[in-house]
Amino acid sequence: MISSYGKKEDFPIFKKKVNGKSIVYLDSTATTQKPKQVLDAIVNYYEGANANVHRSVYKLADEATEMYENSRTNVGRFIGADSNEIVFTRNTTESLNLLSFTIGESLKRGDRILITSMEHHSNILPWMRLEERGIKLDYAGLDGEGHLDIEDMKSKLKKDTKIVSVTHQSNVLGTINPIQEIGKLAKDNGSTFIIDAAQSVPHMPFRVREEYDFVAFSGHKMLGPMGIGVLYGKYHLLEEMPPFNRGGEMIKEVDFHRAVFEDPPIKFEAGTPNVEGAVGLSAAIDYLKKIGMEDVRRHEKYLTSMTLKNLDGMKNVTYYGPRDVEERGGVIAFNVRDASNLKKNLENKNVKVDRVYHSHDIATFLDDRNVYVRSGYHCAEPLMRTLNLSGTARASFYVYNGDDDVKAFISSLSEI
Repeated sequence: MISSYGKKEDFPIFKKKVNGKSIVYLDSTATTQKPKQVLDAIVNYYEGANANVHRSVYKLADEATEMYENSRTNVGRFIGADSNEIVFTRNTTESLNLLSFTIGESLKRGDRILITSMEHHSNILPWMRLEERGIKLDYAGLDGEGHLDIEDMKSKLKKDTKIVSVTHQSNVLGTINPIQEIGKLAKDNGSTFIIDAAQSVPHMPFRVREEYDFVAFSGHKMLGPMGIGVLYGKYHLLEEMPPFNRGGEMIKEVDFHRAVFEDPPIKFEAGTPNVEGAVGLSAAIDYLKKIGMEDVRRHEKYLTSMTLKNLDGMKNVTYYGPRDVEERGGVIAFNVRDASNLKKNLENKNVKVDRVYHSHDIATFLDDRNVYVRSGYHCAEPLMRTLNLSGTARASFYVYNGDDDVKAFISSLSEI
């Protein structure tokens, strides 16, 4: 294991037995398990400091507000941002929708938005809705191994491209995109640059840079609770943007026909916020910092390399994305062919029918052996259409996985 932190003993869910056997959790790309330190932080907040924030002057409310704002500061430091550049949302999806309904609304007919063919639906649908207003949505393509085709991106970066929004790491292919290079291209073109960092901030060192205008990520993908997300934005851009939601908390003054809004980030946090989520996310960040993000990344590369080497020896298994572990994260999408069916058809006048098991069947087969993987489109249906696939199974790793999990996965997959 990578350190004294990250061990399964810290994660209560791994005490769970199914049919008397331990579970092998390989779906951390969808959501991560939570260490006791995070669970304790949430309980301690509710047992010792529960009150509504930013509203009252009594001591308990002051304590709750201090915990909430300290969490904001901790998140900012984790990615190298100021605390007033950190907006708490529900998740990456809401962060990207916030941008769609604020800066997106300032676009005019004929303006363009450039994304990639590997995006999660959360970085497609918020922009797609703007097509109804005559705004063009362009997609940069991929090469044969699943890398972003930078030359294609350059060719589609037009004078009228106002927004460039890309995933840092694909949740299917594992591809790690060169966001510094893309950010420079966007800035040179005068475009706003947005990063979907849901799959990168939890898994590798990440620091905001001058060319990054906005960065979105989710707490539940980095050991934190569900229902808490983050939008980083340069402060001067947040100042210029209108509110996303309106209601309590985010105003300075209201009369019957006029309102004056708070300064960022509070301007974007209408209503009672998810205080427990912020506190839990802060505890998750503390946990990850004790491991060290360099070690988190190193550990995932080790597990990914070990898995890919085993899959390379399984002739009926196809996996997708870059072959070089330096260019991909700890997520492996794959399919399995039916070797017996292939043999039967070869014997029948040498007619080859390359039947692929449905990804749900693969996941169900592995589930019977307590190995938990994802299956389906992974909220990336346009990518699946690009790859001419009806879905894949997907295994993904995190800090609590080890050699034993990889061996259990490969052994179970071999039984197919």
